[in-house]
Amino acid sequence: MGAETFVKQPYAAQPRSQVAPRRSFDLPLLVTVVALVIFGLVMLFSASWDFSLQIFDSPMYMFNRQLTWLGVGAVVALGLAFFDYHHWRQMIVPAMIFTIVLLIGVLLMNEIRLGAKRAFFEGSVQPSELAKLVSIIYLSVWLYAKRNMLHDIQLGLIPLGVILGVVGGLIYQQPDLSAAGTVLILGGLLFFLSGGDLKQIGVLLLVAIVAAAIVVQVSATGRERVDTFLAGIKDPTQASYHVRRSFEAIVNGGFFGVGIGQSQSKLTGLPVPPTDSIFAVIAEELGLFGSIALVGLYVMLFWRGLVIARRAPDMLGTLLASGLVIWIGMEALINMAVMVGLLPFAGNALPFISAGGSNLVASLAAIGILLNISRQRGEGTMTDDEWRSYGAVVDLRGRNGRRGLSRARRAQRAHDTTTGR
Repeated sequence: MGAETFVKQPYAAQPRSQVAPRRSFDLPLLVTVVALVIFGLVMLFSASWDFSLQIFDSPMYMFNRQLTWLGVGAVVALGLAFFDYHHWRQMIVPAMIFTIVLLIGVLLMNEIRLGAKRAFFEGSVQPSELAKLVSIIYLSVWLYAKRNMLHDIQLGLIPLGVILGVVGGLIYQQPDLSAAGTVLILGGLLFFLSGGDLKQIGVLLLVAIVAAAIVVQVSATGRERVDTFLAGIKDPTQASYHVRRSFEAIVNGGFFGVGIGQSQSKLTGLPVPPTDSIFAVIAEELGLFGSIALVGLYVMLFWRGLVIARRAPDMLGTLLASGLVIWIGMEALINMAVMVGLLPFAGNALPFISAGGSNLVASLAAIGILLNISRQRGEGTMTDDEWRSYGAVVDLRGRNGRRGLSRARRAQRAHDTTTGR
């Protein structure tokens, strides 16, 4: 798993005819992200002023800090949008080592906030958010490099388990159950997308289920969350205080909401309205209409990410784009599902909306990489080995269970036939 593994067959060595032409960024994705960020700033200002006044003695503290991190994230996204994603093959090993050092460092710092050791500098820098992003990049590069060996359990599933175990284990020690679970789920999905053996995937799922059950039993936090969730499913009045207050906000919002800034739940005990509970504030102030509009923006972002993955010039780009957009979509889905009582409490941020610099910067960094992939989009540039590996499990090109050819490759085959080549 050294750096030399990832520099095999460097992108620069590909024939010029195989390199997709540079194009403009994916405009629908860019517009969607800008809309999410603006929407998030408006709702954060509304949700945070009273909470910020009570905790930090300044009604603008959390909003101003979010603006600062937004500036940092915008610079990072812009830089990554022009940074050729193929260079991650040389840089990802040092990046992963740096991330692991940060995860170990946050445990050694022993800065405990709300019963957890997750951040440096009074809760403002959480390496677990960086770990999610770096894990996706690392696994995409590693699976791309090992794409022809994934059916060998000693070269596929076992090394994958070691990678995920180290990162997920360090995050679990904070403890951050949701972040650790997110890393493991993303690792399994990427292994599936890269063409991993179905039997190995089945073993991975079985191990994950058993491990999750063990974690729930040995972790007081996990056991409490699951028990409370099950009680709430049977009887909503027995749900956790957090979920009951969220229900109250949603019911109060009705279809069109009470108006921006008019939420009462954020003033009367809704836990952490600027972060975990901001979706409940949105549902109260903008109603069902505003909630559906927000879900629509996330659906648009997810769709554009899959389009970028479909049009990526190689399998590495496809894995990266798929992993990044699934991560953002999964974070959003979990946060909103928790607020309506459909999942156990997880503590995931709502991407681009919740207060939190680490999540915002990591999410914008992911968007920057997606924009870079979209800038290099081009159909038919994967090698036959890449198509066989990727198409063995997931068909993004054909229908009716057949692995289709991209339009560019079909055109090339037709050209070869007519010219007798």
